[in-house]
Amino acid sequence: MRIVFMGTPAFAATCLAAVLETEHELVGVYTKPDTPKNRGMKLIPSEVKVLAQAHGLPIYQPASFKDDGVYEELKALAPDLIVAVAYGKILPQRVLDIPPLGCINIHGSILPALRGAAPVQWAVLKDLPETGVTAMYLSAGMDEGDIIAVRRTPIGETETAGQLMDRLAILGAALLKDTLAAIAAGTAARTPQDPALASYAPMLSKELSPVDWSRPAKAILAQIRGLDPWPGASAVLGDTEFKLWEACPWSTEKTAAPGVPLELTKKGLAVACGDGALLITRLQAPGGKAMPAADYFRGHPIQINN
Repeated sequence: MRIVFMGTPAFAATCLAAVLETEHELVGVYTKPDTPKNRGMKLIPSEVKVLAQAHGLPIYQPASFKDDGVYEELKALAPDLIVAVAYGKILPQRVLDIPPLGCINIHGSILPALRGAAPVQWAVLKDLPETGVTAMYLSAGMDEGDIIAVRRTPIGETETAGQLMDRLAILGAALLKDTLAAIAAGTAARTPQDPALASYAPMLSKELSPVDWSRPAKAILAQIRGLDPWPGASAVLGDTEFKLWEACPWSTEKTAAPGVPLELTKKGLAVACGDGALLITRLQAPGGKAMPAADYFRGHPIQINN
């Protein structure tokens, strides 16, 4: 099959690498324009672009598909199939209509649950016991297309969104290879989604960062894990606002108002929650690097509730 691949981040690059392992012909790779980053605002290519360059693949970085010239350029590639994975752009219907075998997507959830931009992070934020990846046909609606196949995996109790993303990328890449084989053989399934079971995973923002200590410890732990690596959970301890990167449940006989430090141990700082307590084991002070909480507070004493 002649395939056009569309994707941007590392998750998509892992899937592109899987396509490169097949016998199918990659006739073009579409990825978002290079992004200015860091203080120098240097243009940084996406992970997909870096991989495509390494393999000498034709690369396209249009701002949108509204331009007729961009549309005609894609159409001229005559793809049999378009594979879109975390591309970051909505494909208009006229693009979906180009390939005779359709457009497919690898989505980081068990659809129809967690449709949207951040399914992996929200699976952790919601403290779900499992998630997975779904191969689906793209349609005009957001993540509403027919399902081809699903692969499931449990979520670890301490697993962060970043760690889960890495695992799902590998799972998704394997699913993509199997899906391409099924489409080529004409055996790919098409199962309509049940909209009554749909839930949504909107894009993350820094507004999700502040910790509300009145919530149960388990919910706060899910927040810390789900916002790692971005934007990170944040909380004021003493007079300093920290990023919280690691924590674990903590049993203590001491009681205090939510957010009050209860105990400093060799492993971290125990903080009262609405239900129980959390031991903060790794954090980051403003302008500093992430470090063990116990090490930080040995050098920066904090008032403990006695």
